Amino acid sequence: MNLTRALAAEWGKYGITVNAICPGYFYTPLTKETLDSEFFQKNAQTMIPLERYGQEGELDTAAIFLASPASTYVTGDIVPVDGGYTCM
Repeated sequence: MNLTRALAAEWGKYGITVNAICPGYFYTPLTKETLDSEFFQKNAQTMIPLERYGQEGELDTAAIFLASPASTYVTGDIVPVDGGYTCM
């Protein structure tokens, strides 16, 4: 996060924006078995307001936004895509 902010501050004068996406837990072929365990299912229910883990495609809109002209005045920002985990 600090690297994102530092680069945004340094490169802004050149018209370069720097942002980061911070994903929460997401199902992938490598994480499915772990996230389906009883421990992690309880974790999702108590620590994530949406009470579930991320699914394929749910990071896409954040990436599309940051890559589009809609975000030309956004820099040094950290975009959490975590079902609300960071607000707990």
